[in-house]
Amino acid sequence: MNEKIVSIYVLDASYEVIGSEPHIVIWGVDDNGNRVLLRDRRFRPYFYAIIDDSHTNNIELIKSSIKRLSKPKSPITSVELVEKRFMGKAVKALRIETVIPEFVREYRADVSRIPGVKAVVEADIRFSLRYLIDNDIYPCTWHRFKVVEKPKSFEYRVDKEYEVLDILNRDEDRLMPPKLRVMAFDIEVYNPRGSPRPDRDPIIIISIMNSDNETVLLQAQGKDDRQLIVKFIEYVNKYDPDIIVGYNSNNFDFPYLVERARKLGIKLDISRRRGVEPSKSVYGHVSVPGRLHVDLYDYAEEITEIKVKSLDEVAEYFGVMKKSERTNVPWYEIYRYWDDEKLKPLLLNYSRDDVVSTYGIAEKILPFAMQLSSITGLPLDQVGSASVGFRLEWFLLRIARMRGELAPNRVEKEYESYKGAIVLEPKRGVHENVCVLDFSAMYPSIMMKYNVGPDTLVFNECSDCYEAPETGYKFSKQPEAFFKTALTILVNARKSVRDLMKNLPQDSPEYRILDARQRALKILANACYGYMAWTGARWYCKECAEAVTDFGRETIRKAIAIAKNLGLEVIYGDTDSIFVKYDKSIVEKFVDFVEKELGLEIKIDKVYQRVFFTEAKKRYIGLTVDGRIDVVGFEAVRGDWAEIAKELQERVAEMVLKTMDHRKAIEFVKEEIEKIRKLSSQGSIDIQKFVIWKTITKPISEYEVEAPHVTAAKYMIKSGYSIEVGDKIGYVIVKGAGKISDRARPYIMVDARDIDVDYYVEHQIVPAVLRILEYFGVSEKHLKSIGRTGKSLFDYSKK
Repeated sequence: MNEKIVSIYVLDASYEVIGSEPHIVIWGVDDNGNRVLLRDRRFRPYFYAIIDDSHTNNIELIKSSIKRLSKPKSPITSVELVEKRFMGKAVKALRIETVIPEFVREYRADVSRIPGVKAVVEADIRFSLRYLIDNDIYPCTWHRFKVVEKPKSFEYRVDKEYEVLDILNRDEDRLMPPKLRVMAFDIEVYNPRGSPRPDRDPIIIISIMNSDNETVLLQAQGKDDRQLIVKFIEYVNKYDPDIIVGYNSNNFDFPYLVERARKLGIKLDISRRRGVEPSKSVYGHVSVPGRLHVDLYDYAEEITEIKVKSLDEVAEYFGVMKKSERTNVPWYEIYRYWDDEKLKPLLLNYSRDDVVSTYGIAEKILPFAMQLSSITGLPLDQVGSASVGFRLEWFLLRIARMRGELAPNRVEKEYESYKGAIVLEPKRGVHENVCVLDFSAMYPSIMMKYNVGPDTLVFNECSDCYEAPETGYKFSKQPEAFFKTALTILVNARKSVRDLMKNLPQDSPEYRILDARQRALKILANACYGYMAWTGARWYCKECAEAVTDFGRETIRKAIAIAKNLGLEVIYGDTDSIFVKYDKSIVEKFVDFVEKELGLEIKIDKVYQRVFFTEAKKRYIGLTVDGRIDVVGFEAVRGDWAEIAKELQERVAEMVLKTMDHRKAIEFVKEEIEKIRKLSSQGSIDIQKFVIWKTITKPISEYEVEAPHVTAAKYMIKSGYSIEVGDKIGYVIVKGAGKISDRARPYIMVDARDIDVDYYVEHQIVPAVLRILEYFGVSEKHLKSIGRTGKSLFDYSKK
C-alpha cells in the first residue's frame, strides 16, 4: 500500500451508501491543480440520548433497551456512556452509533420513548457536515490527509481518487486558493405567452463566460433546443468548472434546464459524478455534485442599498456594467427579438451582457462567499442560500463540540415580542456640523461583557451575577457563556486578520482575501444577538435577547449623560449611535470617557455638513462632509414607491441641504412636473420610472381586498402569465374613472400615453417631496397646484 500525505483545498463533502456501508466523499483540488475525490469509509452516523437525572442509576437498563431497537438493515453498533454539557449543565448521555445515516431518524423517535431518556439530540445534523465538524475540516480551506491512491473509476469526472487513512491538520500557512475554474451561465427562453414553461417553451440561448475570459453564446436551431442543451452539457464537462455561478439560477435557470432536458429525453449530465443531474437540496439551492453552484441573487438579496434586485441594477451597483452601456431587451419581448432576424443581434448582445454581468458580479462576491464558507463550515454552494441564522448555527455547532456541549434540537416557536433598542425623539429641523458616534459592535460587546447566554441565565437568587437594569434578568459571571466563547473567537480572529492586512499592499490578492474574511467574521459576530431572538434557533433565548437590548438602552442613556456633562449637544440617538454637534476636542474627550467608564468602544462613524430631521424617529437626510447624501427612513429608500418619486425626493433633499434655499427646490419640482406632463402628452415618458413594485404574499384567490398589485397580477394571468407567491408585480396607474385599484395595470401592457400623471403627482411625487419641504412651510395644497396655474410656486410658499 503506497501511503502518502496530500494537501487538498476542500470544495465540498457529500456521502454515498455503497452496499450497506456509508462513504464520505470529499471533492477538492490538490496542490498540483488535480481535481480529486477522497473517500473515507471509516465514519459512522451517531446521535445522543441525554439521561434524566432521576435515572442515572438505570443507565445499563437504558442501554439494553436501546440495543434491543437494533434493526438488521442498519444495526446499532455502539451505545457508549459519555459526560457532556447541555445548556451549561453537566449531563450524562449515551452516544448511539449506527451504520446507515437515514436510520438515525427512525432510531431517534424510538429512543426518545424509552423511560429515563430525557432528550434525544444531534440526530438532525446532516451526516457529511457531521463528518466535517468532528474532523475540524472547513470547506474553501487547505487540509492535509494521509491517503492511498486508488485506480480511477469511470463513475467520477476527476483526475485522481484517494482512500483516506487519516485526517491530519488544517494547512494554516496556505491562504490563497488554487486556480479554480469558474463558469457563469445564463439562459434566454422563448416566451410568446409571457412566463415560459419548460414543458412547452424552448431555451433559445445559453450564454457562458469562464475564468479564462472566454465568452460563448450557444443558440437553438430556430425553436429546436435539443442540440443547444447537448452542446451545453458537452461544454460544461469539457471546461470542467469547479464553481458554476448564475443569477437567480436556483429558482429559474437550473430548474428550467433540468425540466426542459427531461421533456426532450436528455439527461442534464453535468456533475462530476456521472449520470447525476442537478437537483434541489437544502435551503433551496440546486446541487451539482462535485461542483459548487452559487446563485449570486442570494447575496444581492442581502444588500439593502440595492432596492430592485435585477441583474442590471446589481451589476451597476458593483461597478461591473452601467445600465446605460448595456443592451436592454424587455423580458416579455424576448420571443419577438428571436423571431425577427433584424432584432436577433440585439438579443444576442443582451444575452452576452447578462452573462458578462453575472461573471463580473461573481468576481466581487465569491471572495466573500468563500470566506463565509471557510468560517461557518457550510459548503460554498449552501452558504449563500442559507439564512444568516443557519450560517451562524453551523459555526456554533463547531464551538459546541469544542466545548463538549450537546446542541439542542431546533424547535420552531411562536415569535414573542419584547422591548427593543432605545430611539430618542430627534430635534426637528436642519442641523449643521453633526457627528455620528457609533458603538463598535455594541450588542456582541454587551453579550461578552455581561456573559449573556442561555447557559448562564439564572432564574433564582444569585450573588455573583450581572443583572439587566429593567428586566432584572441575571447572568452568572462564571463559567464563560457559550456565546461569549463563540464571540471571543470571532472577534479575536477578526483582529488577527486585520493586523495581517496592515502589512500587505491593498491591491494584493492576499489583502483582498483577508478583507473578505474580516467582513465575514464581523457579520457573524453581529448576527449572534439576532440569532438568540430567532424562534428557529437551537440556542433560542428570548430572555437573553431582551437583556441585551436592556443593557443597550442603559449604555446609550449613560453615553448621552456623559455627552451632556461634557457640553455636547445631543440631537438624536438610535440603538447603538448618537448624533451630537461636532466639536473635535470635546468629542475626543467623550470617546475616551465612554471607553473608560462603560468599557465599550465608541468611534466617529461620519460627520455631516448638514442633517435634516423630521419629528419622526429613524427618518433623516444628511449631507456628509464629502458631499454624499444619506437618506434614512424616507420614500427614497423604500421599494414600493415609483422611481420618479424617489428620484425627485432625493434631488430635493440634496438641493435643500446644499443650498439651504427651499425656494430653489420648489422651482425644481415645478419644472420637473411640467416636464413630466409635457412628455406624457407626447407619449415619451420613461414608463420604468412610474412602475410601483409590490410582492404577492399569498395565492391570488386568498386576497379579500383588491389591491392594485393584485389587479395587475390578474391581468397578467389572463394574458397567460404564471404568477406565484413571492413574485414581484410591477404596475402603473392609468387614466380613467374608478378606484385606484381598478386602474392598476401591468407596466408591460401599457402605452406611455395611458399613464395617469395626475395620480403620480398627487399620490407619489407631492407626498415624497413634502416630507422635506413641509418643514419650510410649504403645504400640500400649494405643491399640488404645480403646473395647473400660471403662478409660480414662490407665490405660495409661506414666509
